[in-house]
Amino acid sequence: MFKRPENAVNFLKDAGIKPSVQRLRIYEFLSKSIEHPTVETIFNALSPEIPTLSKTTVYNTLKLFQEHGIIMVVNIEDNETRYDADTSFHGHFKCTKCGRVYDFPLSLEHTNTIGGLENYTITESHYYLKGICSNCK
Repeated sequence: MFKRPENAVNFLKDAGIKPSVQRLRIYEFLSKSIEHPTVETIFNALSPEIPTLSKTTVYNTLKLFQEHGIIMVVNIEDNETRYDADTSFHGHFKCTKCGRVYDFPLSLEHTNTIGGLENYTITESHYYLKGICSNCK
């Protein structure tokens, strides 16, 4: 389970990121969200309180966060990029009815059951499932 940092300023500094107002608010929004927001969602939520915020700033900030390993990109659909502050090993389930994305736990033992990759070095893995969530069923 994701544990949000108690102090976002120190968290960003420790990650090597200068904590501007925009960066702080974007990270705080992401770390509190369980909905895996898009750039559009983040921009629409924060622009009323930060009138100078642009979508370009949101894109650039998320790219910076990804480069520093403090968020992950979730690409379940080709035309939809979402973001997750929980960088722990877990999977994502997207409901094809309501469009929500849910986290589900995974253990590294699951990856050891994949055959045919014995002589490969895996550096990254993503687990995405689609279906109908329990709320929509």
